[in-house]
Amino acid sequence: MKRKDFIGKLIGGAAAMISLQSFRNFTDGLNEQDTTMPVLFVGHGSPMNGIEDNAFSQRWAQMGKEIPTPAAVLVISAHWLTRGTHITAMEHPKTIHDFGGFPPELHAVQYPAPGSPELAAATQQLITKTHVGLDHDWGLDHGTWTIVRHMYPNANIPVLQLSIDYHQPPAYHYELAKELAALRKKGVLIMGSGNMVHNLRMAAWDKMDTPEFAFDWSVEMNELFKKNIIEGNHQALIHYEQLSKSAKLAIPTPDHYYPLLYTLGLQGAKDQPVFFNDKVVMGSFTMTSVRMG
Repeated sequence: MKRKDFIGKLIGGAAAMISLQSFRNFTDGLNEQDTTMPVLFVGHGSPMNGIEDNAFSQRWAQMGKEIPTPAAVLVISAHWLTRGTHITAMEHPKTIHDFGGFPPELHAVQYPAPGSPELAAATQQLITKTHVGLDHDWGLDHGTWTIVRHMYPNANIPVLQLSIDYHQPPAYHYELAKELAALRKKGVLIMGSGNMVHNLRMAAWDKMDTPEFAFDWSVEMNELFKKNIIEGNHQALIHYEQLSKSAKLAIPTPDHYYPLLYTLGLQGAKDQPVFFNDKVVMGSFTMTSVRMG
């Protein structure tokens, strides 16, 4: 064997051992729980929900009290779309204000939750479907912190994000999620954050304060999504575009829908869906959320 090949294999093997040791350090440090952590899909809606005291944010706060306190939170947000799959791996993720046109109070919010390089490495090792990159540049975008700051206002629980490979089809995300299931037994709360129905171009901004206003197609798709979730018909939800002609209006682009597929992929045989925040806003968004387990 040539010297450079030998050195390359030696370095590669050492890196693998370090990653494996990080995985063991993390998993050994978390006792397997008597109960499996639930998994959530949360409709996050407007970034203003991050600072407003409204029905949606109040329900998020209540959810934080209802479920067991997690060892860490792992969020798949509609707002981190990448080529390839990445996970935040820094000690202190920054708060990202990935929006414009909102009041200074919203831009001033900081959510200083710690990260967890150990959990990032553990997750990297769990996923065999693809290589997962360890990211040190992203942070917590508004699909994450606007929700989690209401659930855990003390910012004392590690929070990480797993990116969405936007170049992959729906089934890819559903299958990748299954590889994360072991984390639920280690006390990690996994959350998809998006919106089942999300059509920004057709939003009725003049109906923002009209709570019952909804386009017929948004109601139709919301009910179809819930029906198939209740029935456990995941294949229909993976191939959502075949559910109705209204699917093209409800999901003109799949970025806010893909996080739901991660939640579905993590649903266990005994996990019963429970819906919350089941509302349409501005006609073309649904805040409909679901807890599994």
